[in-house]
Amino acid sequence: MQGVLTGFAVIAVVIGVGYLLGRGGYLGDQGREVLTKLAFHVASPALLFTTCAQADLSVVFSSRLLVTALSTVAVAGVFIAVGAVRRWGTGRITIGALCSGYVNSGNLGIPIAVYVLGDASLVAPVLLFQLIVVAPVGLTILDLAGTERSGSPWSRLLTPLRNPIAVGSLTGVAVAALGLHVPAPVMDPLTLIGNMSVPAVLMAFGISLRGSAMPFRGPDRAPVLLAVALKAAGQPAVAWALAAGVFGLRGAQLLDVVVTSALPTAQNMYTYASAYRVGERLARDVVLVSTVVAVPVLVVIATVLG
Repeated sequence: MQGVLTGFAVIAVVIGVGYLLGRGGYLGDQGREVLTKLAFHVASPALLFTTCAQADLSVVFSSRLLVTALSTVAVAGVFIAVGAVRRWGTGRITIGALCSGYVNSGNLGIPIAVYVLGDASLVAPVLLFQLIVVAPVGLTILDLAGTERSGSPWSRLLTPLRNPIAVGSLTGVAVAALGLHVPAPVMDPLTLIGNMSVPAVLMAFGISLRGSAMPFRGPDRAPVLLAVALKAAGQPAVAWALAAGVFGLRGAQLLDVVVTSALPTAQNMYTYASAYRVGERLARDVVLVSTVVAVPVLVVIATVLG
């Protein structure tokens, strides 16, 4: 219980600071856009590089990660199928699919893992899977969706290498896989820059709430409802079914995968939507509502499976 409340309290405070900055106009009319660009093009790539470069890639290959991967694919697939039938457009469908399965494994997942699960390293497989696979794939689709059809096949093949998030993640993975040591004069500045990522994302999100309409209204009502339902209920349910029924996980291991799957949508989904100027309200509303709904969901899961 303490871990759930602590993690959410930290996020709420920083988002609140962003809201006050926006309400007071302290960063000017372009404050949110500047913070978003800072996070997307500079701070987040640095954070992802330093995280992946120092990661133990052996934690990726486990049954827990397979449960996470399959549950992510399942809920994203449902959103994609519904979005295709409803003709929501490639960009909105991609953002909605990411919001349905991309969990807040960093600034919220770590404190919850510490206080609820007793081990911060338990979120590492989810974090690495999202950084190495989910984010590069999703952002590549967004890049390709905005590329003219006249673009050459070679330019499309190189699309991931033009995306700062993908470059930061994949470069870090290459460093870790090769066992390379990054000198302190290089790593320390990158770490310092990367530390700006989470606050910038949260404050930009807080600024976006100023004057915004209530969730579940307007043309994004249906995709928001679907994404929140998939994130808050669908993904943890699928994770529980796979972990218990297919992989035979019990006790603490079962609790680990279900809790991590029940984490709300990561705030950087709003950063991605803003950077590509597609599905911004969809991402903002899903992040907000899924974060609020996750509190009782995580409490129930911790009580029943703990």
